[in-house]
Amino acid sequence: MINVLIVDDDAMVAELNRCYVAQVPGFTCCATASTLQQASELVLNKQQPIDLILLDIYMQQDNGLDLLPVLRQAQRPIDVIVISSAADAENIKKSLNYGVVDYLIKPFQFSRFEEALTGWRQKKNLMDNQQYYEQADVDRLIRGNLHQNSDSKRLPKGLTPQTLRTICLWIDAHPGSEFSTDELANAVNISRVSCRKYLIWLAQSEILFTSIHYGVTGRPVYRYRLQAEHYALLKQYCQ
Repeated sequence: MINVLIVDDDAMVAELNRCYVAQVPGFTCCATASTLQQASELVLNKQQPIDLILLDIYMQQDNGLDLLPVLRQAQRPIDVIVISSAADAENIKKSLNYGVVDYLIKPFQFSRFEEALTGWRQKKNLMDNQQYYEQADVDRLIRGNLHQNSDSKRLPKGLTPQTLRTICLWIDAHPGSEFSTDELANAVNISRVSCRKYLIWLAQSEILFTSIHYGVTGRPVYRYRLQAEHYALLKQYCQ
């Protein structure tokens, strides 16, 4: 589980971000801080597990960016994503100069929030799991083309890697289950229409087997299950 520290002096915003974090599989909010002092104490406490910080800039008594030199001095392997209404060049440049890995300008959609977290995790996994790199690996880290490393991972227009990953993680957790579009949509909290598009694509990719069942009304219900021989392909989309 990836531990996320939320630094924001607005309790409602902090709670919203905590709820957003909870919706991204594999992430959990380990702590919140409403002041720079609280955040600094958590960062300097090496017994406190923190992998990622969601950092606001405009705080009543503090400038959130003042946490960045504290973090660098602590020499802890913690990355930062800024979430702020600050859209001026000075704050953005300062954030990037300190190595902030992403920058979300309020207000934003959940899909952009999810993209920030999952994109960061993919880069982290690549760095953690490889001892030596090819040039293509470095290019993916720097340019962020984590979803374009092979033709097999190119998705049709309208489908996103983040939602596909969410769906595939659920399927991976229920490898022997047969399920309908409605059941999966409810389980991963996306619309039925959207879920149906991903299931059709996974079936066309031969990752899922499709069967048709007829109820008492005669209306067909499509049910899906993982094709065991293509389990390895499914796992690629769980990364």
